[in-house]
Amino acid sequence: MKFPQKHTLEQIATILNVDYVGDADFPVLGMNEIHVVEPGDIVFVDHPKYYDKALASAATVVLINKRVDCPEGKALLISEDPFADFNKLTQFFKPFEKATSSIAASASIGEGTLIQPNCFIGNNVRIGKNCLIHANVSIYDNAVIGDGVTIHSGAVLGADAFYYKKRETGFDKLLSGGRVVIKDHVDIGALCTIDKGVSGDTIIGEGSKLDNQVHVGHDTLIGKRVLVASQVGIAGCVIIEDEAVLWGQVGVASGITIKEKAVLLAQSGVSKSLEGGRSYFGTPAEDTRKKYRELAAIRQIPYILDQIKK
Repeated sequence: MKFPQKHTLEQIATILNVDYVGDADFPVLGMNEIHVVEPGDIVFVDHPKYYDKALASAATVVLINKRVDCPEGKALLISEDPFADFNKLTQFFKPFEKATSSIAASASIGEGTLIQPNCFIGNNVRIGKNCLIHANVSIYDNAVIGDGVTIHSGAVLGADAFYYKKRETGFDKLLSGGRVVIKDHVDIGALCTIDKGVSGDTIIGEGSKLDNQVHVGHDTLIGKRVLVASQVGIAGCVIIEDEAVLWGQVGVASGITIKEKAVLLAQSGVSKSLEGGRSYFGTPAEDTRKKYRELAAIRQIPYILDQIKK
């Protein structure tokens, strides 16, 4: 998430009421999670296990809960609770904006686009040309929809990320300030849910097709011409490359990559990154032929046990 204008390290420290290490005029351009940070961004870290990763990332400002040596060319914000302070920045730069109508006055809708009754189109949403938005679709603030997109009834684009920190008092929610971006000629089935990014974008690539009741988690990137069948659940921060196919009820764990033209057969569970151009099946998902050979061998176990008894 980029800020509307450049800020200084001192200005950000003042917003958070924290100390800082670095030049007061050090430029701060935005804030992001570690997997999408760029120079000028703030990244937060609150566990020693991840200090080195955050300090070595592309982010040039690290919001951290311990005074450590500051890498050259970077700056630190010293916080007692980086998670909470990251939320403060989201609230400051992307505050919740109340809706005043079913289709916001600030929404932009392209020529030839048809929006059926009872839809909600939030603030600053941009919808391209020749789209068809069926009844009872909800598109939350700041979403971007390309040209020739079809969205079926009951779909929700832009719900919050499922991202919580466990504390003694319960679960503390990480606020979502990102967007959903749907590229040209995407079809989204009935009752699909696509969560917005925490600070970046959740993206569905050009020409991809989602069946009914598909869930896409925060900050996930789906490539071009990907097919996703019904009841697939995709966690946050997943990358699915071009022309992959996920058949019904596939489950995908967070933070992994499914490479180009991989095929996941129905009810497979994906717990690690998969190479492209191959077919996978089972939980955990493995090469289809290997998994079928394993299943065939398992079927022989009763016979083998019977032979042992004899």
